[in-house]
Amino acid sequence: MEKLDLIAGATIALDKPLTWSSFSLVNKFRYEACRFLGIRKLKVGHAGTLDPLATGVMILCTGKHTKHIPQLQEGRKEYIADIRLGQTTPTYDMESEPDAFFPTDHITRELVLERLQGFVGTIEQVPPAFSAVKVDGKRAYDLARKGRDFELKAKTLVIDEIELLDYTLPDIQIRVVCSKGTYIRALARDIGIALGSGGHLTALRRTRVGEFTLADCYRVEDIRSFLHQHVAPLDTTNE
Repeated sequence: MEKLDLIAGATIALDKPLTWSSFSLVNKFRYEACRFLGIRKLKVGHAGTLDPLATGVMILCTGKHTKHIPQLQEGRKEYIADIRLGQTTPTYDMESEPDAFFPTDHITRELVLERLQGFVGTIEQVPPAFSAVKVDGKRAYDLARKGRDFELKAKTLVIDEIELLDYTLPDIQIRVVCSKGTYIRALARDIGIALGSGGHLTALRRTRVGEFTLADCYRVEDIRSFLHQHVAPLDTTNE
């Protein structure tokens, strides 16, 4: 197999660990790659952010392959999401403590299946207040953390598939295939509202981005071995 040239450009899929920011994963790969190549700088970008409490497929591009990032971001994404019904949190996930509680006695498997199908197709979704969406040039999460009042506009997106994988109240697990720009945290919020119970994410794993799946991903602990096995070292014979 031909070795990758990271400086000229390469595309690599990594499995982002829990609690890591997307930026931290890019930094980790850049550090290890620069160390392996014996250089100080390497252009590295990623095709789609994952929240710290989410895991799974993140595509990294180096060198001239960073030009492919917009195209890669357009690829369909698949997620496995665990949702707890009967309560809400300000961030719509486990990053914050529950702020309201609701009954779940009225919820049945049939009701969940019915409500989930209402989200399939083209929908309007209001992003989470704790998100990177910009409001008058400032990040929404910065304003939210300061307790500022602001309103986010709904965005049009497409949900291709929603499948109920597990039903164990107050928890459900779903598989979602969706377009760029979909906030699964916001989807959990909206599913909770549709069920009349509130809801928030307890776990999220991205299993596919375009043609890249978890099977294509390298783990953080495997980065060094990946570099030694698949990346061409710099040619220093002419120096």
